[in-house]
Amino acid sequence: MSPDERTLLTLREVRFGFPARPDFLGPISLAVAGGECWAIVGPNGAGKSTLLRLMAGLHTPHAGEVEIIGEPLRRISARRRAQRLAFLPQRTPADVDFCARDVVLLGRYPHRSLGLFDSAEDYRVAEQAMALTETLEYADRPIANLSGGEAQRVHLAAALAQEPHVLLLDEPTASLDLQHQLAIFRILHDRAGRDGLGVVVVTHDVNLAAQFCTHVLLLNDGRAVAQGTSAAVLTPAVLQPIYGVKLVTLTLVDHPDRRWIVPLNATDGDLR
Repeated sequence: MSPDERTLLTLREVRFGFPARPDFLGPISLAVAGGECWAIVGPNGAGKSTLLRLMAGLHTPHAGEVEIIGEPLRRISARRRAQRLAFLPQRTPADVDFCARDVVLLGRYPHRSLGLFDSAEDYRVAEQAMALTETLEYADRPIANLSGGEAQRVHLAAALAQEPHVLLLDEPTASLDLQHQLAIFRILHDRAGRDGLGVVVVTHDVNLAAQFCTHVLLLNDGRAVAQGTSAAVLTPAVLQPIYGVKLVTLTLVDHPDRRWIVPLNATDGDLR
């Protein structure tokens, strides 16, 4: 097995709950290999963000185990965890008194060998991450003065600058325009394919998942309904019972290799 194909993130029969719903999530088993880009999809309240936080070590499973490169996540130090795994939450701090470049340089902290001082390598990696996310033009601007979409791309640059083995993202395109939604998913797809990262992204956009993600986990009410390749999971037959709407798959003449999943209104009739 090549390094890019090794299993990076493993969930073994993971269960989790809250006081009001102690058996809310699970059991979930999943293996994310290097080079794979996984989408977690499902209705609101399905447990997508909760599961991602379990993967990031921000929640502790009530049962089962989360492993990063073969080691239980709960047994490794915060520094080693940050060297292996980066997490981009749905909501990032908006009132941080840093310029964008300094926010991205924070992603280098787990790798620093000179204490509080940034090395030339730190600056090189940070600048590369900002170029990739098209945020270099904001480098010297306070993060608090950026739009929500601009700030989100800066925080993604910080996660990339962390140089993790596994990248976890919770709805990273929620505040972005169409151009940057596509750009972010292209970056995730490319980092998985070229650099051998394991990527897991929570998204409500099944069409972006179909175009850019290799695998999909479909959740509903805290349970894994389906998991596998995007082509196998993202079909009307699988999604309709979960979302409760009629769906149809469309292809365009100019792009016969791409599929779009489209909901039908009740007044649309049967367009199959």
